[in-house]
Amino acid sequence: MYDIQLASTEEDIASTFNVMVQLRTHLKKQEYVALIQQMQRESGYQIAILRHNETVCSVAGFRITSSLSWGKFVYVDDLISDDKMRSRGFGEALLSWISQHSKALGCTQLHLDSGVQRHSAHRFYLRERMDITCYHFCRLL
Repeated sequence: MYDIQLASTEEDIASTFNVMVQLRTHLKKQEYVALIQQMQRESGYQIAILRHNETVCSVAGFRITSSLSWGKFVYVDDLISDDKMRSRGFGEALLSWISQHSKALGCTQLHLDSGVQRHSAHRFYLRERMDITCYHFCRLL
């Protein structure tokens, strides 16, 4: 069985680093907790943690926000399962938990971006009945 909870302490946040860094490889362990706390204060960023037998297997960073185009929605910034824990349903369970949690808070949509190179993630999102609805453009400043 697994347990899903929101990171609420420095220890909770720190416990997610070894999984999160598999997606966000530029992160530095000594800066991670402070960076997450800053994001929590500035944008309402939250981390959901899925643990199985006390081991962090999957994590998701997300924000509840609003826009003129989508109304109140949840944006999933980061969703990753530990390389050693993939294909066990943890990502599906975590995405479902985020959906239910966000719906209870009044969100009507879930959005995320995924790098064009992440083909296995795209297969997962499509299998989870998500649609490709737009292109995301970027310019370095």
